[in-house]
Amino acid sequence: MSAQTSQRTRTARPEGATLGSWASDVRTVTWRNLIKFRRNPEILLFAVLQPIMFVLLFSQVYGGSIQIDGGVDYTQYLMAGIFGQTVLFGSTFSGYQMAQDLKEGMIDRFRTLPMHDSAVLFGRTNADLALNAVSMVIMMLTGFLVGWRFREGVLSLLAGVAILLLFSYAFSWVMTLLGIVVRTPEVINNASFMVLFPLTFISNAFVQASRLPGPLEFIANWNPVSALVQAARELFGNTGVDPAADTFPMQHPVLTVLLGSAVMLLVFVPLTVARFRKASSR
Repeated sequence: MSAQTSQRTRTARPEGATLGSWASDVRTVTWRNLIKFRRNPEILLFAVLQPIMFVLLFSQVYGGSIQIDGGVDYTQYLMAGIFGQTVLFGSTFSGYQMAQDLKEGMIDRFRTLPMHDSAVLFGRTNADLALNAVSMVIMMLTGFLVGWRFREGVLSLLAGVAILLLFSYAFSWVMTLLGIVVRTPEVINNASFMVLFPLTFISNAFVQASRLPGPLEFIANWNPVSALVQAARELFGNTGVDPAADTFPMQHPVLTVLLGSAVMLLVFVPLTVARFRKASSR
């Protein structure tokens, strides 16, 4: 039976397929994943409730006791950190859902169809990018309610949102590869949070790096999450007058995020597609 399945899988894949057919496959799988979100509204609910909780907790409960140098209100300082944390955590959906589809046999069904292997992966990451975009809109509305404002104009605001979503999309490919390798949603959750919590909290997301102990300050200033948050703060106009640390990521945060995202895409997209095809041949 396995040999017949393998043969059917190989012959089902399109030969000499065009870019148009690939785009059609990607669109179909993306739409399937978006419909899945609609049929499981609790996914969107919990994806949105967590950032709202962090906004209210830090701005209303702890905001009065946390001082920020440079003349910027803590709520203004905080929001970019919440945005960065949320899109990073949101990218874990790619790994979780990929592992879930593998576990439930949905990927095996895709393999019997005459479609591109990579379309499954792009459809997965595209849908999760849409989920992150919805979370961003809701977070921004919550931020406005607690007093957050952007101060560099609409174009700069859109650029800040775009750079956050770009980083989340690139990182979702890292998590998708992890989901293919691990294939267990529960392990994905545990592994991702063990990595992402230190990345977000040993950074400038919630407090200034200069207030952290010496070794942690060094880590925070070179942390890619710190660069992402600093880039968003600069584009939103929420940095105040306190100078950034004298490290390349803090002095050039936008460039750092763009380069980092490009490297992640160049490395992990082909790695993920190759690993998926290897898994398909079993």
